[in-house]
Amino acid sequence: MNMDQSAKRASGPPPVVMQEIRKRLSERELQGMEALFALRSGAQQMDNALNEWLADTAGSFARFQILIALWASKGHEIPHSDIVRAMSVTRATVSGLMAALERDGLVKSHSDEQDRRKLIARLTPKGEKTIKKAFEISLNRFRAVFASLSAAELTRLTVLLHRICAGFAASQPE
Repeated sequence: MNMDQSAKRASGPPPVVMQEIRKRLSERELQGMEALFALRSGAQQMDNALNEWLADTAGSFARFQILIALWASKGHEIPHSDIVRAMSVTRATVSGLMAALERDGLVKSHSDEQDRRKLIARLTPKGEKTIKKAFEISLNRFRAVFASLSAAELTRLTVLLHRICAGFAASQPE
């Protein structure tokens, strides 16, 4: 079995399940299903790789997202609510991540003076050192991952992924 066949097989359900699915789908629907399985498998592989790359620096991709947002703010503070929106996760998720980042001395949070319920975060010097290291390590690996794709291919891939995301968003019940 070559690499393409192995990746295709590992990206979906077992053959017996696919047999039953094939009976119920048109060829076009089957193509969509196979694309979905491949995309999901690829996303999981990317998530695993990113977390592995960042394990010794930021700790995880989610923590990296927070640290990079604070680093990009160039010393300005960011409300936790902005981080929640940017990451498209729950407040509880960001609260847990922020608590861990604070314990590690990478960020500091405080209550807003006008609204004590609103938490504001800033990067510490240790956090800045950590995110710079994480960024440099990740950048080298990132370049290697995308080296085989042309600019046009990357543009097309991005457009297609946005269309898929829009399709999922549109399919959600009101």
